[in-house]
Amino acid sequence: MKKVTFILFFAAIYDVNAQCESTDFISMTPTLDYPYVKEHILTKRTIPYEYVREADVVWSKRVWREIDLREKINHPLYYPFDHHTPSGQYVRNTNCWSLWTIMRHHIIQGELKIFSPYNPYQFDILDGDQFKYPIAPGPGGNYCNDSVFRDEVFYYLGKVGPGSDVILSTWDGRDSTRWVNGVEEYVYADPDTMWIDSEHIVKYLLKEDWFFDKERSVMDVRILGIAPVVLKEETAPNGQKMISGLETKFWVYFPHLRYLLSNYYVYNEKNDAQWMSFDDLFWKRRFSSNVYKESNVFDRSIDSYRTGVDALQESVDIIESIRTFEQDVWNF
Repeated sequence: MKKVTFILFFAAIYDVNAQCESTDFISMTPTLDYPYVKEHILTKRTIPYEYVREADVVWSKRVWREIDLREKINHPLYYPFDHHTPSGQYVRNTNCWSLWTIMRHHIIQGELKIFSPYNPYQFDILDGDQFKYPIAPGPGGNYCNDSVFRDEVFYYLGKVGPGSDVILSTWDGRDSTRWVNGVEEYVYADPDTMWIDSEHIVKYLLKEDWFFDKERSVMDVRILGIAPVVLKEETAPNGQKMISGLETKFWVYFPHLRYLLSNYYVYNEKNDAQWMSFDDLFWKRRFSSNVYKESNVFDRSIDSYRTGVDALQESVDIIESIRTFEQDVWNF
C-alpha cells in the first residue's frame, strides 16, 4: 500500500490560501481602459422595493421557477467562466463575473449568508427554501479565518470524492495511526476535493410571490430566494462516475443578495455602453424560466403529476392564470 508524507497537509493549507485573496498589493496608478470612467454601476445604490401593507394585498400566489442556463437569454447569468488551475489557484474574469462567481466571492468573504437546502440532521427533509438552516461565520469571520465556517461551507461550494486508500506516514517513515474508542486505526489521506466552478452550475431555482396591491392597483412580484443547481454525480462500483440527477447546493435570501448584485455588471452583447447590473436584470425580468411548483393544498411540484410536454403546459397555465387575474380586476 502506498505511503505519503505530511506534504499532503501543507498541500491542504495551500488550497485554503488559494481561496483567500491576498491583502498585499502593488502601489501603482491605474490605467484607464475606456475612453471614459465607468462609475454608474460601481457606485449605484440599491433601489428599495415599494412598501406594501398586508391590508392592501387582496390576492397573492407563490411560485417556484427554474432558470435553465442552457437557454441563450440566460447566458449573462452563466458566463464568463471562473475556474481553478491544476495548482488550485482560483482564476476569474477581470471585466465582469457570472452570478455564481459573485455569490461564491461574497460567501467566501463572509458577507453573504447561505441556507442549507435540507435539514442538517435529517437529509430527507428538503425545506431549505424556507431559510431555516443558516450557514454563516462568526462575527468578523470568513472562510480564511473561521475554521468551523470553512469546514461547513465547503460542502456547499465544493465536492468531496471517495475515500482514499493512501496511509499517511510520520516523519520517520512509519505508518501514521490514531486511537479511536480504544482501537488503533491507520490515518488515511483526505479524499479528493473539487471546488464548484461556474461551468458546473446548470440551473438556478427562484422562489417568488406574485400579489395584487390595491393601493397602487398593480400586479407586482418579489423574488424571495435563489438557489444554484448542479449535476449530482455518483461513483459506480467499477469506479466510473455517473450522473444520477440534480442537486440544489444552497438557498440565498434574495433581498439581501440584491445589495451585492447592484454593483456588478451584466454583459450586453448589443451595446458595451449600456451594461446593466444584475439587480436590474432580475428587476426587469430579463431571463427565461419555467414554473415547477405553485402553492397548493398537496404541497407538490408539477413533476409529481405531469411529465414531458404536459408539465411544460401546466407551467404555462399557471403563468396565464396570474395574468388573467390581473386583467379580471379591471372593469371597462
